[in-house]
Amino acid sequence: MRSEALLHNFEVYLEQNLPAVKSFHPHFEEAFTQMFKAGGKRFRPLLLLEVVDSYAPLLVENSLPVALAVEMLHTYSLIHDDLPTFDDASLRRSTETLHVTYDEVTATLIGDALNTDSFYMIATAPLRDDVKIALIKTFAKNSGGEGMVLGQAIDCFFEDKKLSLDELTFLHIHKTAKLIAASLKMGAIIANLSEENQNLLYEIGLKIGLLFQVQDDIIDATQTTIEAGKPTSNDTVKNSFTNLLGIDGAYKEKQRLIEEIYADFTSLESDLKQRLTIMIEKYFK
Repeated sequence: MRSEALLHNFEVYLEQNLPAVKSFHPHFEEAFTQMFKAGGKRFRPLLLLEVVDSYAPLLVENSLPVALAVEMLHTYSLIHDDLPTFDDASLRRSTETLHVTYDEVTATLIGDALNTDSFYMIATAPLRDDVKIALIKTFAKNSGGEGMVLGQAIDCFFEDKKLSLDELTFLHIHKTAKLIAASLKMGAIIANLSEENQNLLYEIGLKIGLLFQVQDDIIDATQTTIEAGKPTSNDTVKNSFTNLLGIDGAYKEKQRLIEEIYADFTSLESDLKQRLTIMIEKYFK
């Protein structure tokens, strides 16, 4: 029930605080908010808020701008990933992608704005300056050239070249898992957890991120576009866990990761362990 309240509060905050400035541009503001209004799992911001609420519930409200920043940067990555220069996808979150609704220039610039504005959201959050500096360092390191962008570069360059399992894991640790891991660590930074516990949550987050990607690959291989809310059967020439391991092998990898994550949860405080277990069951059943 507490998770539902956190998610509701986040959605309300998101609706009221997306930083699109009104201007005489005919559709910039509408384009800025389109992908947020379409919904989404809100998986990354909820991870952050669950950690804060578990250890420092009085800081949840002050953490909402940081949670929104994570969702903004994630959404920017989806918008750019869908562009013709990348996946050329026409559907995301059961909604037309921005370059389809408007044009490629608009989609590119909205992604650029979300990326930049996400750091402004953290910089202006009602938190101590030293906390915000630590958050920005973690956020940037895991989303830029050492994280998500590097993973995207590898994914694009090796699109028609088969990778080994180790290489595929490296790719998706960077492209997908690092931002998920950063979300948990950023919650731990806000809650003033020890460096040891911050690192523990980060390592667990990397495994959850890989699980997230395996699940996404399975969805692409087994669901229709309508079921998934985005184009599927798109990864037939890409490096995916289903292509490398087969669908049965990907399911086995999914189960292996779940078991490993549950084993790691035993090191967590009981309230957070329960919260994260519920999230795993909800998103990866």
